[in-house]
Amino acid sequence: MAPEKDVSKFKFHVFRDERFIDLNLYQFGWERTGPAHSYGPHARNHYLFHYIIAGRGVLLANDKEYEVGPGHGFLVVPGQITTYRSDQADPWEYTWLEFDGLRAHESLNLAGISGKEPVYTARSKRDGQLLQDEMLYIVNHNEASPTHLIAHGYLFLDQLVQSSANRQEGRERRLRDFYIKEALVFIDRNYQRDISIEEIAAVCGLNRSYFGKVFRDAVGESPQAYLLHYRMARAAQLLKETRLPIGEIAAQVNYPNQLHFSRAFKSVHGVPPREYRRTHFLQTK
Repeated sequence: MAPEKDVSKFKFHVFRDERFIDLNLYQFGWERTGPAHSYGPHARNHYLFHYIIAGRGVLLANDKEYEVGPGHGFLVVPGQITTYRSDQADPWEYTWLEFDGLRAHESLNLAGISGKEPVYTARSKRDGQLLQDEMLYIVNHNEASPTHLIAHGYLFLDQLVQSSANRQEGRERRLRDFYIKEALVFIDRNYQRDISIEEIAAVCGLNRSYFGKVFRDAVGESPQAYLLHYRMARAAQLLKETRLPIGEIAAQVNYPNQLHFSRAFKSVHGVPPREYRRTHFLQTK
């Protein structure tokens, strides 16, 4: 267990606020690993980015072995099975963030890193240092408010893009971003009723097939998956912040059948709505 580790060599924190849609943090930390320290093979549910402060090691992904040292980082994408191992003679010191959200996928694309191209390289030593500083700020201020930490999460993403040697120019992004903004605003205003993907596509003036491709390229998941996650995020917020009956919460996110709602909620959050409320409810003064 993490608490049993030497705090001079290891820091680990879990972020427990799921109200944020565009970007959310899940866990973050720092470690000075031992020789040949290894993790995996394992798959993550969210993006996980490590930045190497010192030492060397390898990432095993895509049936390849990537050597990663100071000034580099590596990305693990959701569902990707990876193993990473610290060098025997010169073990890693690194910091990491696990995160997800609409802006996360977009920023990673701009930074030029992905599951297929998982290694980040800083454009300069100073650029890498600024990214390291931003990540360590989050690690060392775990008791700050959720909004404060999310704000620094955005600063991390911005620095990741600005500092990457593989940074992509945003060609032809303006029109695509317009479509996505239209879709997201429509979902935000209409998620409580029975809306179809065809209806969302029509609002954008696109056919369903092309809209689905544009949306997935920008957001990292299908419109159907995003709509499900958006509704379950709103439901989680109501479970934490109100005493509304679960059936009423289900209806507010367009699930008239409470059993169907419970199944959908558990598929996203890992626990049924009642258990989620029991462990996350915010007591009012």
